[in-house]
Amino acid sequence: MAAQPIVRYVRPYAEAKANMLERARKGSFEFTEYAVVAGVLDRLTSLDRDPWAAAFMEVARPYEERAQAAEARGDTAAAQQDYLRAYAYYRLGRYPTTNSPGRRTSYMKSVENYLKAARYFDPPLERVEIPFAGRPGEGDRIVGYYRRPTTAGRVPILLAWGGIDGYKEDRRADAYLARGIAVLALDNAGVGEAPIKGADDADRMWDTIFDWVAARDDVDPARVAIMGASTGGYWAAKLAHTRRDRVRCAVDHGGCTHYTFTPEWIEKAQHGEYAFELAETLSYAFLRGSFEDWVEQSPKLSLLTQGVLDQPCAPLLLVNGTQDSIFPIEDMYLLLEHGDPKWGYFPPVGHMGNTPRTPGVILDWVCGQLGV
Repeated sequence: MAAQPIVRYVRPYAEAKANMLERARKGSFEFTEYAVVAGVLDRLTSLDRDPWAAAFMEVARPYEERAQAAEARGDTAAAQQDYLRAYAYYRLGRYPTTNSPGRRTSYMKSVENYLKAARYFDPPLERVEIPFAGRPGEGDRIVGYYRRPTTAGRVPILLAWGGIDGYKEDRRADAYLARGIAVLALDNAGVGEAPIKGADDADRMWDTIFDWVAARDDVDPARVAIMGASTGGYWAAKLAHTRRDRVRCAVDHGGCTHYTFTPEWIEKAQHGEYAFELAETLSYAFLRGSFEDWVEQSPKLSLLTQGVLDQPCAPLLLVNGTQDSIFPIEDMYLLLEHGDPKWGYFPPVGHMGNTPRTPGVILDWVCGQLGV
């Protein structure tokens, strides 16, 4: 008997709203206030992309104007705070990804305000552009945010990126900088300002980044750590195997491997903890496609099918929650079952395995591997 086709599930607005409010209540949307987020969601009546973006851009604008006024009077602390708030609401306007004109506009405003706030970071943030030899239709540069501790000489470096909805502006570097590690925050393949989509050969984007690291005289190319969060963990795990000679260690924080791409899981995950448009957002990042494209084409992304998992790999830490309903914990177990021994931290919570202990577990492991 032929398998039943997967039907695209459109999450009702009330259900998505409740999900977003719970995230806001828990502080998942950094620099926002629950009451402001709730007010916007109360005024909205659907998940239509451009009206969603417009509603959040409307509440972001006054914070941006306040920041500009504070800056004009020399109050840089207030300016930084309000630029970060503006960034955060513009970020919600492009959430979960930039797949409409309104969301794209809101994203560009979020970047603009984040970089204005970043002028006051200590240590400072440097926006870097790394030339990239893209194919026709691809971009010609990789944009990253580089921060370095004040330590003299060459220091280790962490390359960090998010997933399908967490961009380079969302990477937090302070804990690593305090331990003497430079951080280059990046966009995952297929999102933000990344020059290429995350199809099956996006490894080449990271090859260019590794070359950039190797050419610098202020970091140690022998002590390079990589960390991908959520969908970005897919690339961290893959690179730990396929580019093991270029990294000292890797962290797959909540990533996908194989089972995520099966029809059974795609069907199930539509009803899981992701707020809305999970398959569509994954498809946009990897394929620039539709829900139907994701169902049809995502199986080719399996690292098991690609023969990656039984290759030797760099030291690899796997982190996720055993109750994750976005990416199955079985994807982590599969990594443990194949190839070289790995480290794992799997608390009994949802996606990403986030607990009060989780950031420290990752930080200490990375520092141990880098010898700091």
